[in-house]
Amino acid sequence: MSDTGSRGNNEQVSIIVPTYNESQNILAILKSIEQNLPKNKPVETIVVDDNSPDGTGSIVEEYINTVKKAAGYTIGVIRRKAKEGLSSAILKGIESSKGQTIVVMDSDRSHPPDIIPKMVDTLDNSECDIVVASRYVKGGAVSGWSVKRKLISKVATKIAQHGLGVGQKDPLSGFFAFKRNILDGLKLDAIGYKMLLEILVKTKGVRVKEIPYTFTNRMQGESKLGTPVVFDYIRSVWKLYRYGTLQRRQEKRASVRFLSKAARFYTVGASGLVVNYLMSLLFATEIASLWYLHANVVGIMSSMTTNFVLNKIWTFEDRNFVPRRTLTQYGKFVGFSSIGALIQLGFVFYLVENYSLMYPQALILAVLVAAFGNFILNKKLTFKENLLD
Repeated sequence: MSDTGSRGNNEQVSIIVPTYNESQNILAILKSIEQNLPKNKPVETIVVDDNSPDGTGSIVEEYINTVKKAAGYTIGVIRRKAKEGLSSAILKGIESSKGQTIVVMDSDRSHPPDIIPKMVDTLDNSECDIVVASRYVKGGAVSGWSVKRKLISKVATKIAQHGLGVGQKDPLSGFFAFKRNILDGLKLDAIGYKMLLEILVKTKGVRVKEIPYTFTNRMQGESKLGTPVVFDYIRSVWKLYRYGTLQRRQEKRASVRFLSKAARFYTVGASGLVVNYLMSLLFATEIASLWYLHANVVGIMSSMTTNFVLNKIWTFEDRNFVPRRTLTQYGKFVGFSSIGALIQLGFVFYLVENYSLMYPQALILAVLVAAFGNFILNKKLTFKENLLD
């Protein structure tokens, strides 16, 4: 990626705010940003709108043309012709910006602008290149999320940490600041919703500091989290894993190979938790209104299938999909995984019937208990791996 920052003052701060259907929130967030500008610095806010049907882009243009701005502060809007995605909107904003310090934040009011001065000050006065506003460091918090949303976030975070070797506590934060020059020479794919994760993976060795903040769930407008977002995340993790694999291709140390494979096993298991949980809930409440145990069977079979494919392709790098061989492997995988499935079914039934625990909470506990057994049995017996390899 080329450095376009030479067009502006090296001290300038550029705040990138991507939008899609945020007409109910955008004016409040723009006003709040202006009330919390970093001191003694020229600042620009760039809104990148993906052709919002609700007129978000027009609202921003009217605001720019009618409201007087603070000295040294400007607002611009980029109106794209189609919905091209959050990460590509962020990248477009960065390419069009002038500042040497870049701040990225959401437009749904979940990211408080009063944190921006602290993020910029931390970049200026500590030896770091990226500042992450973190929900998961000490002092950080999440407000207004359901148990399901919290579970999805935690599992996605673990996938990033263990599957991609990212050490930060909140690598999926959408609220972060960085020095522009860390992107010099990088090619960013901008897939999905997690630009920070791609930057962290592709800028190994940069100095990162996390500061706490409280994420507040949106009060107006619709959440963008849905099935397409989940699949985009899986696709982006896969591409980033392949990127990392190219960097590690020459690694010969047995300890590193072992840790890498263990991390992949763990990541596959974590993705299976999400598939299991979501499919079980969908078939119990949304798609078919099945009895909770029947819905649990659907969730188990779905996660078995995705876990098998991911372990075959990713963990063991087995690209041989000759039907007979693959069906044999799948049969073994399902057979051994069924032991864990029986444990899960029994545990769910026991917790719901004997302790009157709500099904979603019982499901979480049962899936966690079964996952460990599945990991060990399938490593040793399905894919014939020595447990110490």
